[in-house]
This record gives sequence, structure tokens and C-alpha cells, in this order.
Amino acid sequence: MKKIIKNQRGQGVLEYVILTGLIGIFCLIAVKQFGGVIKNRIENMREHVTKNIKIS
Repeated sequence: MKKIIKNQRGQGVLEYVILTGLIGIFCLIAVKQFGGVIKNRIENMREHVTKNIKIS
């Protein structure tokens, strides 16, 4: 009976490891996809701000 309970705990841990791994991979893909877009928008905002600042 103890062996069955131990196997079920191991299975639960393995499921969490797989789930967190998939979430990590998804996050990396999302950052890779949207990273360039965000970088371009920040760069455009920086250029717009520097053009519109009046030097006193």
C-alpha cells in the first residue's frame, strides 16, 4: 500500500514539472515574439520625446 501512495506522489510531482516546463516555454516564445515590437515602440517614444523637448 505504501508503494502505491509513493508512486502517486511521484506522478503528481512529475505533472507539476511538465506543466511548469510548458509554461516556461510558452513565456519564452511570447517574449521572443513581442520583444521586438515592444523595443520598437519604446524607441519611437524616446525619439518623439527628445524631439519635442524644448531646451531652455
